Parts: sequence; C-alpha cells; structure tokens
Amino acid sequence: MPYQDDNSNGYILPPKSTKKISPDNNDSESAAAVDLIRQKINSLYESEPAAKTEATIAEDVPAKQRSKHQAFMYELSNSGKSLAEIQIAWHEYYAELPDHEKHEVWQEFYSEHGSQRKNNVQPPEQSYTTTLQTGSTSQQQPPAPTRRPFGASSYTQRTANDIQQRIRTKVSQQSSKHKSNLKSLLFGLSMGGLVLLITTFSFFNERFIAPFITPSRVLSSTPLIIGEDTPVGDEPKIIIPKINVEIPVVYGEESIQEDAVQRALEDGVLHYPTTAEPGERGNSVFFGHSSNNILNRGKYKFAFVLLNQLEEGDTFMLEKDGTRYVYRVFDTKVVPPSDLSVLQPNDEHSSVATLITCDPPGTAINRLVVTGEQISPNPIDNTESSAPAPDERRQPETLPSNSPSLWSRLFGS
Repeated sequence: MPYQDDNSNGYILPPKSTKKISPDNNDSESAAAVDLIRQKINSLYESEPAAKTEATIAEDVPAKQRSKHQAFMYELSNSGKSLAEIQIAWHEYYAELPDHEKHEVWQEFYSEHGSQRKNNVQPPEQSYTTTLQTGSTSQQQPPAPTRRPFGASSYTQRTANDIQQRIRTKVSQQSSKHKSNLKSLLFGLSMGGLVLLITTFSFFNERFIAPFITPSRVLSSTPLIIGEDTPVGDEPKIIIPKINVEIPVVYGEESIQEDAVQRALEDGVLHYPTTAEPGERGNSVFFGHSSNNILNRGKYKFAFVLLNQLEEGDTFMLEKDGTRYVYRVFDTKVVPPSDLSVLQPNDEHSSVATLITCDPPGTAINRLVVTGEQISPNPIDNTESSAPAPDERRQPETLPSNSPSLWSRLFGS
C-alpha cells in the first residue's frame, strides 16, 4: 500500500524497500520485475504536464500555497512571453529536474487537476450585496469580474433556452429550405403542365374543344322555322332547321384537289363539282366540316358538327337562284373515306341531295353521309344534270376531309 513519507511534503510516493535487488541475488525474475517497473515509471514521467494546464493550476493556487514548481510557472506565465516561449521554458525547467521532483510535479498536477474536475459544475451565481449607509437607502454592487486564467478558452456558456432557440432556428431553416424546394418543384410541374396543355391544345384541340362549339348554340336555341311564304335571298345557302344551320354554299369550284377543296370550305359548305346541282336530276353532293383546329382559318369549320342529329324524316333546304329546294332525309350511314359510291346518282330517287362530313367530329377517320330526296318543288320539273358524264368525270382518291391539323401539317399524318 502507498504511504505518506514525512519528507515528501504530503505527496504520495511509492513505499521504500529495505531489500536491495540485483542480479547477484540470483533472482532473475525479481530483477526483471524491477526493470519493468522502472521502465513504466520512466515512461510515465518522461514528458512534463502541458504548460497551458500547469499555468492554469498555478493561477488557481493561492500564492502562499504554491510549490516551487507552481511558483516558477506562475512567474513564467505572467512574464509576457508568448505561449511557445512559455512551453519551451517549461520543458527546459522540467527536463533538468531530478526524478523525484518530476514525480512531485505530476502529483501536483493530478491533485489540482482532479480538484478542478470535481468543481467543474459551477453553482448558480450568487448576488453579492454591499449595503452602503446613505440614509435609509441601500445599493447593490455586482460581483467583481473574474480574471480568465492563462490558456482558458473564451466561450459563451449556453443555457437550455439558448439550445432550444438554436434548435428551433435550425428546424425553421430546414423547414424553409424544404418549403423552398417544394415551391420550386411545384413551379416546375406547373410550367411543365402549362407547356403540355398549350402543346396539346395546339395539336389536338379539334378532338376536345370543337365538339362543344356548335352552330345551334351560336345561332339560337330554337329551331329555325322556314315557311312557304319566307322570301328566298340571292345568296346560295343551306338551311337545316333541326340543328339551326344556315350557312352559305360555295358553287363554281372546278377542282377536286384537296388543297382547292379546303380553301373553298373556308367560305361555307362546298358543292362538289362532279355532281348535279339543285333543280337537276341526279345526286347533288355537299361537303362541310364537322370540326377543325380552331387555329385554322375560316368561319365555317363547324358547319356539320351536329349532322349526326338528323334522322329519317327530317328536312333540310338548299337555296339557289331564288328557289328553295326542300329535301326529306331517307338514309344516313357512315362509310370509309375510300367509298366513292356516295357521289353517284341514286337508283331509287331521281333527284337527291347528299350531305357529307367527317366522323367522328374532329377526326378524318370515316365519313357521315346523310341523303334526302327532293320534295319541293316537284322534282318532275327538274332539268338534266349539268355534271360531266360518268366516263368523263374526274374521280378523287378519297372523299374530302377536314382541313389538316397542326400535327398532320408538321408530321404528315
């Protein structure tokens, strides 16, 4: 067990042994143990305590209680030298000490350092009151500031409220960052959706918007009523009372090329040039758009969009050269664009009018064909058709369609 030597100035030293051990004792194991202990002790005390910590200890120990080593460090730390110079001087001082004084230095270090660690938790600050007798009043003086020991780091002790506030601030910053990222994401998605919507509208609006734009909603919600006494104007037109259509008819277009047909359809419903005209025997064929890209030109892109509402027995009228020709529907059907038989005269009726448009509305997939027989004036008075003879007629490859959309113009489909 360690003991306290009277000459050790109160410091703990290893116990002294009266037995001398040497190789001559023929006790090799004891000699090896002694050498090992000496090596351990030499390695422990080979380096001096840190100068910064030793200076702090010397500052805390009262002047009368300082040891020789502490007094040396106190004078050294207050000499105005730099930290590097103090460390060098302390190292040289410690290196010249004998082993037992080196032991004393380390024992002082452990003793004072342990006391500091025990006192590391500071009690709450106490207020010091100095009562000054000035009549019946007293004044409180704050405690004098404590000088910071040499080498002590400058820091601000954070309270629990400070830590909570820092956590709140950090969480708020993270939340703001996430909100900013979310706003950026939403903005990007919104802009992407807007671009997609504009692109879809430009290319395919005839599929989605055109069916909702109808002549019946533009003209009137009440069907047209045409009586026998209603005057007939000079402008050729088609009138379909059931779907409130009253649109000009274009006659005189001689070409059956698609480009020429599309230009003529911008001005109304087109009379197909290879067929008979109203008042003549044969089949008078008229083409009209069911819907079209609203970015295209023309006011009559939706002329026949409601043509599929006509049923057997409904009537429509064609006005030309001051005469109104009335037709009664007897046949409706959907055919492919390649079915050119709808342009030919009807075998059962001498004078008919055929209305053709694309089906479904907004596409050019099929053709809707509505055919009516002339009921007024009496077709018996009709003249022969002025259309070319069958062997002289120019036949198109397919029936005319809606004008090309932006997509088909760009990509040819």
